Parts: sequence; structure tokens; C-alpha cells
Amino acid sequence: MTAEDYYKLGNEYRRKGDWKHAIDNYLEAIALDPESPAVEAKQMLDDMFAFYCKDMYNP
Repeated sequence: MTAEDYYKLGNEYRRKGDWKHAIDNYLEAIALDPESPAVEAKQMLDDMFAFYCKDMYNP
């Protein structure tokens, strides 16, 4: 598979909410092509999982 194939597969998993497989496929795409759009897609997922707002959990 090519980096683009892994990127597209990662997008399919992301749409289904299967975050683990989405990240795994993005990492494969990045390993094959460090300039892949998977870099940005993975960063967006990382940012989403790192988001934490105490005020939303403790009003």
C-alpha cells in the first residue's frame, strides 16, 4: 500500500469513530511519506484528544 492508501484508510476509520485504527494508518502513511497530509490529520486527532477544559467538567 502507498502512503495515500493508508491516509485514505485512516480517514475512513476516523469517520467511523475508530480512532485507534485511524491513528495507526496515519502513522503508516507518515512513515512512508513524511510530507503526507496524514501529518496534519494525525495532529488534529492529537489536539482533539489533548483538549481538556476543567470548566466543562466542573461547572
